[in-house]
Amino acid sequence: MVRTRPRHLLKAAAGSSAGPASTDRSTETLRARDLSDAQFFDRYGTDRFTAAIVANRMRFIVKHMSTVLLTTSFSMILREWYDFAVTISGPPQMNYPMSTGSDSLSIFMFTMADAVRNVVEEFGPENIRPGDVLIANDPYRIGQHVNDVCFIRPVFYRGELVSFVTIRAHQLDMGGSVAGGFSGLKHNVYETGLVIPPILLYRDDRPQRSTFNLIFDNARYSELILPDVKSLYQSLLLGERLLMEAIDRYEADAMRGAIRYSCDIAADAMRDAIRTRIPDGVYEGKDALDCDGTADQRECRVKVRIVKAGDRMEFDFSGTSPQAAISINCGPLDAKAAVGVALKMAIEPHAALTSGCFRTIDLVIPPGTFISATPPYGPIFMYWEASFVIISAIYRALAPALGEDAVGPDFGSMMVHNGSGRWPDGRPWLSVSTCGGEHGPWGATKVADGDSYTVNHTGNNLDPATEAIESSVPVVLLRKEYVTDSGGPGQHRGGAAVLRDALWLAAAEHNVTSLHAKTPAGIGVHGGGSGTAQACWMLPGEPAGNLADRAVTILGNAADVYAQCEPVAGMIDPATGQLDPSGRYYYFGSRPVWEPGCGGVLRFRTGGGGGWGDPLERDPERVLHDVRDEYVSLAGAWRDYGVAIIGDPVRHPEALSIDHAATTRRRADLRAARAAAPPGPESQPWKP
Repeated sequence: MVRTRPRHLLKAAAGSSAGPASTDRSTETLRARDLSDAQFFDRYGTDRFTAAIVANRMRFIVKHMSTVLLTTSFSMILREWYDFAVTISGPPQMNYPMSTGSDSLSIFMFTMADAVRNVVEEFGPENIRPGDVLIANDPYRIGQHVNDVCFIRPVFYRGELVSFVTIRAHQLDMGGSVAGGFSGLKHNVYETGLVIPPILLYRDDRPQRSTFNLIFDNARYSELILPDVKSLYQSLLLGERLLMEAIDRYEADAMRGAIRYSCDIAADAMRDAIRTRIPDGVYEGKDALDCDGTADQRECRVKVRIVKAGDRMEFDFSGTSPQAAISINCGPLDAKAAVGVALKMAIEPHAALTSGCFRTIDLVIPPGTFISATPPYGPIFMYWEASFVIISAIYRALAPALGEDAVGPDFGSMMVHNGSGRWPDGRPWLSVSTCGGEHGPWGATKVADGDSYTVNHTGNNLDPATEAIESSVPVVLLRKEYVTDSGGPGQHRGGAAVLRDALWLAAAEHNVTSLHAKTPAGIGVHGGGSGTAQACWMLPGEPAGNLADRAVTILGNAADVYAQCEPVAGMIDPATGQLDPSGRYYYFGSRPVWEPGCGGVLRFRTGGGGGWGDPLERDPERVLHDVRDEYVSLAGAWRDYGVAIIGDPVRHPEALSIDHAATTRRRADLRAARAAAPPGPESQPWKP
């Protein structure tokens, strides 16, 4: 039997709100667009046109607040990476609905309604007054990790608390055992960094010395964090001022109505998508991180059972692995956010992202799993890694229901790099999430091939410019290129894996966290093939060597370069050092830190995106272009697509041609082989 009511241990916040008082309950189930003008005014306390104007005005406000941070912040993680989100939420009497979010990290925004509610309720709404800024960063209270601090500014109008403008922004460091914090090898919350409960940063627009002292007595890189905090404060003041201007013009009732209207529109869109896009039934999916920190062969496996009935869905994560012994867990709010991201990507990408998206969605998450970790020995830091496998498991579960509309995961683990050292004059430097495998391919869809270089599904951030990276830390980014035959084959091809070589010009400590290397993250959908898995290598430095000569050798990409490398993570052939699905698994945590030294290289290869549809249905002309552009090799075209290409794609790509007769025979043979037996590897080379 399909259950429509939750059997829950944790229920997703509904995101609904009590708007202007209404005595007519007969319209409560109507979608906003189906209301008459009188019904609309009765529900929202304003007319339809004004509600739309004020809703758009709030989107204008968060964009301007974001612009302030992008143009005035000092740390690269904010100004170049866009590692923050800005939201507007309603007041306590409306149950803190989050109506408006910036065009940045979606996984941040999906936890913001809960974060604001939890922080304000714990601090006490009655204790808040104009001129306050509240902060908190506890992952178990508000989601994400300790570097992601929430800055909450209450907005008062004529003495009444009417709204909150909030920024969740990554701070360069919050103390802990690793500079910058990005390490998957912390074992408890005391190692992850400073935990800040709900506390005042500003009162009456005056900085609270004790709070600033608490932060800067524990955090590194204060010379960057302090101006970042000042920029954050100014952005909050701008948001407050712009919101007050809107209220002055349209009145507080209209703003409250617009907040509820924005949430209702998102709820209606998600409800319609659930009802029309997914048949009623039960769907199951799973995925896993490579290891749990107790043993490098014991996986962290997520299992999801989705029950869909009418316009409601329940996501039951019972049976998911216990929390990991290392800091690769996430909390239940992050799990909720991952569910929201998965549904927005898979079935409802059009409406604005608000807390209303969860109104007909329930979550069942037993405590103490690696997606619902509890302190102190369920440490949370690399929370997105657990979030990724939640999204992947949901995609896998819903693929049969969605059919040709199915989507596959992205490149999986970000393989985030965290490096720290000192300049010759003793000043510290920090490289965070700019020199690893942080960006890569997506899977293909029914519309087109997958992009080969973009951000993960939970983000909407930026990719820092190479010049900005090299000007900030002692590194030369030698290579950032696509890998041939790495995207999953399909009628539409998966995005190609990205190979990145970072040549370090100074000795430093490097942390690398690769968590989806045993199997490909980019699975194929609707008959498409999966992409390749990820891996990472370290080439030790040669202090006495010539760095220019070393760079030339590395860029030559000769096979013997791998033989000189030490595997850091991935399925790798011990003899050749190259990626091999049947090779030995190398655990990223086999060393607490990696030290390639001056002249050393860290090589990252992301996972490849999955394909969509039958590869034998791909137009041979498109395969020809793939070979010319080195997305696919001659052998790959023959093996995976059944297309015979004549010519030399490296020296004479413009002279490539298709042998149509051989292609017809090859595809017929492949289809016949499929009909006779399950498909196996096709290794016979094609020769003209």
